[in-house]
Amino acid sequence: MLGTGILKGMAVTAKNFVGSYHDSEHPLTTSEYPEQRIAPKENARQFPFLVHDTEDAMKGLRCVACQICEKECPPQCIYIVKSKDKRADYKGQMQLYPVTFDIDLSVCMSCQICVEVCPFEAIKMDTEFELSNTDRFGGLLVNKHQLAKPNEHYRKIHPTEAAVSDASLAVEVAKAQAKAKADVEAKAKAAAEAKAKAEAAAAAGPIGTAPTAPAPKPTAPAAASAAPPAA
Repeated sequence: MLGTGILKGMAVTAKNFVGSYHDSEHPLTTSEYPEQRIAPKENARQFPFLVHDTEDAMKGLRCVACQICEKECPPQCIYIVKSKDKRADYKGQMQLYPVTFDIDLSVCMSCQICVEVCPFEAIKMDTEFELSNTDRFGGLLVNKHQLAKPNEHYRKIHPTEAAVSDASLAVEVAKAQAKAKADVEAKAKAAAEAKAKAEAAAAAGPIGTAPTAPAPKPTAPAAASAAPPAA
């Protein structure tokens, strides 16, 4: 009979529709937004944010203004100005930092390329999507103060990725601390050796003066010459 397949499909749809109101194992997926909100999935991504590791967001930013994300961004929506001076980063190493870090969210396509190319685990993707604004351009141009969020936020929205990132950073911090300790020990050893050499040189006398030879002992007077023969 013509149309039997369509009728069977509609019957299945009607059965699932009616059953969704009574089946506790497969409830309705529709929620009364915004009163009811569905928690985002861990792999959800919306727009980038900058990670910091200290209470002072600006001093604790992981970003070192390498500008790789700015260069690799397909829509060119990232704008960075690097500093002229350096300060200690989360590893205790002196690094540059971004004086300006802006992202135009009205242009961002949430491709996550900036996250993939960042070698410092400094930029990650957020799950926040409620960014409606009456100012289409100025309201969606966010600076580093608006982008900065603590590492705890990253652990909350992407716990699996954050665990891997934390482990990688812990290894780098351990290497940096070991290198710093080795440098301190090497400098201390070199200073001790220089001090020992200086003390040895001081004990040996002034440098460049030859030791004074002892004065010769006076010789005995020559024996009287023999008397002349008699005439």
